[in-house]
Amino acid sequence: MKFKTAIKPYHAAAGGLGSLEATTRFVIDSKNALKNMRNLLRMNKARGFDCPGCAWGDDNKSTFSFCENGAKAVTWEATRRQIGAEFFAQHTVEALNRQSDYFLEYQGRLTEPLRYNPQTDHYEPVSWPDAFALIAQHLKAMDNPNQLELYTSGRASNESSYLYQLFGRMMGTNNFPDCSNMCHEASGSGLKRSIGVGKGTIHLNDFDKANAIFVFGQNPGTNHPRMLHSLRHAADHGARIVTFNTLRERGLERFADPQKPLEVVTPMAGTISTNYYQPNLGGDMAAVRGMAKALLETQRQKLASGEAGIFDDVFIAAHTTDIDGWFAQIDATSWETIETQSGLREQQLRDAASVWQHAERVICTWAMGITQHKHSLDTVREIVNLQLLGGHLGKPGAGLCPVRGHSNVQGNRTMGIDEKPSAALLDSLARHFDFTPPREHGHHTVEAIQAMLRDEVKVLIALGGNLAAAAPDTPLTCEALTRCGLTVYISTKLNRSHLMPGSASLILPTLGRTEEDMQASGRQYVTVEDSFSMVHASEGIGKPLSAEQRSETAIVAGIAHAALGNEKLDWLALADDYNLIRDHIAATIPGFSDFNARCDEPGGFWLGNAAASLNFATPSGKAEFSAAPLPVAVCPEADAPFVLQTLRSHDQYNTTIYGLDDRYRGVYGQRDVLFMHEADIQALGLRDGDRVDIATLATDGIERRVEGFKLVAYAIPRGNLAAYYPETNPLVPLTRFGDGTGTPTSKSIPVVVTPSRQVDTLRIA
Repeated sequence: MKFKTAIKPYHAAAGGLGSLEATTRFVIDSKNALKNMRNLLRMNKARGFDCPGCAWGDDNKSTFSFCENGAKAVTWEATRRQIGAEFFAQHTVEALNRQSDYFLEYQGRLTEPLRYNPQTDHYEPVSWPDAFALIAQHLKAMDNPNQLELYTSGRASNESSYLYQLFGRMMGTNNFPDCSNMCHEASGSGLKRSIGVGKGTIHLNDFDKANAIFVFGQNPGTNHPRMLHSLRHAADHGARIVTFNTLRERGLERFADPQKPLEVVTPMAGTISTNYYQPNLGGDMAAVRGMAKALLETQRQKLASGEAGIFDDVFIAAHTTDIDGWFAQIDATSWETIETQSGLREQQLRDAASVWQHAERVICTWAMGITQHKHSLDTVREIVNLQLLGGHLGKPGAGLCPVRGHSNVQGNRTMGIDEKPSAALLDSLARHFDFTPPREHGHHTVEAIQAMLRDEVKVLIALGGNLAAAAPDTPLTCEALTRCGLTVYISTKLNRSHLMPGSASLILPTLGRTEEDMQASGRQYVTVEDSFSMVHASEGIGKPLSAEQRSETAIVAGIAHAALGNEKLDWLALADDYNLIRDHIAATIPGFSDFNARCDEPGGFWLGNAAASLNFATPSGKAEFSAAPLPVAVCPEADAPFVLQTLRSHDQYNTTIYGLDDRYRGVYGQRDVLFMHEADIQALGLRDGDRVDIATLATDGIERRVEGFKLVAYAIPRGNLAAYYPETNPLVPLTRFGDGTGTPTSKSIPVVVTPSRQVDTLRIA
C-alpha cells in the first residue's frame, strides 16, 4: 500500500470542516457506513455504548456526543473486514512481521480462536475448549503463581477487569502490569501522596465555572478532542486558559466546533489559549516552581505593607501541612535555575502567576507530557502545591484534573488491576470470597518485561493491548515476549504482539464496545469509569461478525473456570449474567453499593472523591505539601545535544494507527518524521526534509537507533525534538523510568541526530 506523502502546513482551526471531512472518510472506508452512522448516534448516550477511545467525560447535552478520533475508533472497530483461517494460511508470522502496524490492523477483525504452530510458522484455528484446556495446562504446570503475568489494556470494562484481578489473586499473584504503568502512574501516585486519592477532584461541569484553567503537557486536539468543547465553553464564559506545552498544537490555539454549522462553513473559530508557553521537555516542574516563587514574593510584599495576602491562609491552616518546607525549597531555587530548566523567561512565569493570582477558581489539568519523565511524581505534586496555595480544591470550578488516556483505564485500577493492591481491597476480597489473596507486591509493566527476559515467566495473558508496540526498548520487549512459555492475547484485531509468540501462543477473538453481547441470561451491558469518576453503562448494538467472537468477560471467565474450577466461584454463571458480577463488585469495592440499580441513573453515577470533600487519606490526615528539589537535570546525560519525546499522530490512538496523516501538524502519508526547530536543523548543516538517524545516549552498552527519519521544521524550542511512537519506542531504554512510578521516560530521551545512512526512499505502509 503506497501513500502520497507531503509536508503541508495546516492553517485552519482544529475541528470544523476538516474534522467532519475526516470523520466522513473513515466512516465510508469502514465498508460499514450505515451501521457506523447509527453507532455514532448512540455513542456516549444513555444505554448506548461508551467511546472505545479516550476517557473524557460525557456532557449529556450535545446532539452528537462524539469527536473525530472517537469516530475513528468506532469505525476502525466496526468494520466489515475480517480475517480468519484463510488469511493466516496464506501468511507466515515471519512475513507478517515485515508489515507495518497500520497494515496489520487494517486487515480487519479476528473471527476465530487461533493457535500458533511453530513447525509451520502459521496461526491455525483452534476450538475454544482446546484453547482453554491449553491455558489451564500451562497454568497448572507453573512452579509458582508469580510465573504468571496478567497484562491489561485500559479499554477493558469494569466487569471483565474485576473478574481478571479476582482470577489472578485466586491463582496467587499480584502480577498485574497494565497500560497505566506506562502512562499515568505519576498522576495516581503523586495525588495519593499529596491528597490521599489517586484521581482527579473535579466534575466535568467545573470547566464552565472556572476563572482560569492551566493546561500542562497535553494535546487534546488529537488525544481527547472532546476536551476542546469544555475548554471552548470555558473561554466563551471568560476563563483565562494558560497552556504549557512544548510543541505548538493547533487544538490548543483555535477550535471550530463541528456541531455549530456556522463555524463549519466559515472561518469563525474560538481562541483556546490566552497564554501559550513552550517549556523545555521536562521543564514543567521548574515552570510551576517559578510561578510559585513569583506568588510567594507577592504574598510577602503585601503582608509587609499591611495588605491582605493572596493565599488562602484559612484553607492552608485548616487542611494542609508542611508548607514551610516547600517555601524553603522555593527560596533555595534561583531564577537562573528556573529559567534554564524550564526554558522560559522569568517574566513569562510572572505573567502566568498573575493569571493564577487574580482567579477565584482555578483548574489545573495535565496528561502524559507531565507523567513520562524521571521526576514526574514530583512534578504532579508541585502542581498540587500550587493549587493548595489558593484553596483550589473542594469548591466549584476549581481542582485537579489528570486527563487519563484510554477509556476505562481509571476503572481498571478502581476494580483492582494494581500490582500494589491496598490492604483494604485484599481484606474485602478475602472476606467476601473466603480465600487468602497474596499480599506481596507484583510486577508493573517494566518489571514484567524484565522477568520475561530472565526466563521467569511461564504464562503471559494480555487482556487487550499491544505490549510489543506499547512498551519501551522494542527489540528487548519483543525478545521478552518470545521467551514466555505461553502467550495468550485477547484481541479484536491483529497486532504486533501476536507476531512475537512464546513457545506456545493463542489469539482469542473478542467483541468490541460497539457490538451486542448476548449471554445465556440475555443481552448484557458493561460499565466504565471516566476521568471524572463517573461510572456509565455501555451496551453495544451491532451484530458480531462471527459466532466465534466472545466477550472479554466470557473469555476471562472461561480461562478461570478451566484453571480453577468452580469450587470457590461459579465463573461460568458470572459470564452468563453480568448483574452477578456487579453484585460482587458492590460487596467489595467502595462506592458501588446498589451498583445494578444505579446503572440506570441518567448520565451515570459519581463515585465520589474524599479529597474533593476535604477529607485526606494521608498519614497526617491533611493535604501534604511536597518539598522536592528540582531535578539536577531532566536527562542523566545533561550534555545531550537533544532531548526527544515520543507522541501520537492525529490518525492514531495509543498504538493503533488509523491512517498515515497528522493533519494539524501538516504531515501526510508518512510517520517516520522528526520535528525539530528550524535553527537546529541549520546548525546541523541540514535542510528541512533531509533524512536523519536518531540514536540514544546511554551508558549500558546497548545501541538504540532508528534510521531514515525525515526532518520537519516545527514550532518547538531549540534542543527539543518530537517523533511518533511506536516507531521511536526502540530509543526508550527499559532501564530508565520515573522515580516511584516505573513509567518509562518516553518524554525525555537524550539523543544525537546524524545524517541518515539510508537512501531517501518512501516507506511502504
